[in-house]
Amino acid sequence: MTTTAAGQTGTIHPFTVTIPQEALDDLQQRLANTRYPVAAPADSWDYGTPVAYLQKMITAWQQFDWRGQEARMNSVPNFVTEIDDQTLHFVHVRSSEPDATPLLLAHTYPGSFAEFLDMIGPLTDPAAYGGRAEDAFHVVIPSTPGYGFSTPLVGEGWTMARVAQTYDTLMRRLGYESYGAHGSDGGAMISRELAVLNPPGFLGAHVLQLFSFPSGEESEFEGFGPKEYAALEFLGWFQSVGGYNQMNGTRPQTIAAALSDSPVGQLAYNELFENFGNGTSLVTVDQVLTQVSLYWLTNTSATAVRYHYSEAHSGAKPAVSQGRIGVAVFAHDFQTIRPLAERDNANIVHWSEFDRGGHYAALEVPDLVVGDLRTFFSSAVSDRDGAN
Repeated sequence: MTTTAAGQTGTIHPFTVTIPQEALDDLQQRLANTRYPVAAPADSWDYGTPVAYLQKMITAWQQFDWRGQEARMNSVPNFVTEIDDQTLHFVHVRSSEPDATPLLLAHTYPGSFAEFLDMIGPLTDPAAYGGRAEDAFHVVIPSTPGYGFSTPLVGEGWTMARVAQTYDTLMRRLGYESYGAHGSDGGAMISRELAVLNPPGFLGAHVLQLFSFPSGEESEFEGFGPKEYAALEFLGWFQSVGGYNQMNGTRPQTIAAALSDSPVGQLAYNELFENFGNGTSLVTVDQVLTQVSLYWLTNTSATAVRYHYSEAHSGAKPAVSQGRIGVAVFAHDFQTIRPLAERDNANIVHWSEFDRGGHYAALEVPDLVVGDLRTFFSSAVSDRDGAN
């Protein structure tokens, strides 16, 4: 039994990832009976997921070693707890360094806690990976409520702000009075909401994107140069392949029916792993299949897509973040436009740019993400210790 700073109590239980063999057999049967769509002329990514890509990936999926991935997930300590009646699954790996910085890693959509597995070693034991012992982290990786093993989803109205509150409770329950957060995509939104919340001891949010868009006021463009206008152009392309946003935000239960009945549909809908890089993605076949398999085998499509709807219908007013924020911009990802980001976030203290990597940088270039986390949080800890 552990106690939070707010006086809440909650039991934390060890958890083992174990998918029944009959679920794996059913998946193989469905893959063997795939009925492919008729390919459009040119069969390119311009139209969505190409049939040729699906055929290649289905062949790989039929040979995919899920049990091997399951063993990777179980090679680190997994746990579950309940917060406000919601089951929350998380990985928790403490560093052997006593002064390590507690760090919460928030995953993407589509994505899962598994996208951070390769970063755990370098974060918790930096000396073993060519780093400095003083850069060590205690790592906490939750599955967002409604994703993976944080199910079933309890109640409606799950927004990124609500998840941020839940994650803060989790960190307090684990005994961390001070911690930082990192995330990309949905995880970046949750991390920013933690910066908005800015709870006591919060060391800051390190994000790969700040989703700040033009408001329509002409004065916002006065300081723009070639770099900002190029980012705006990239934003236009980014939105042109984001049809899932509209679908999830308006008819989530409709698309969930298709995703929950067809593993090939799930794979096709998760084209973001490939297409967000516009032909530059470094994500491997096994990485994609791990994520897609996890969604399929846990049957969590319906609750994962509901966040877009909840955000669109929350009625929440935009808030300027006062919390400490660091931004890492990767070459083939959404290009955060700094003047707009600074309009919405008053305390951006770190900004870095990389010439490789994309939307799923934790999967593509984990070494670069780890390095930037060390830089951002080393200064945060120094500021905190200096203030004390």
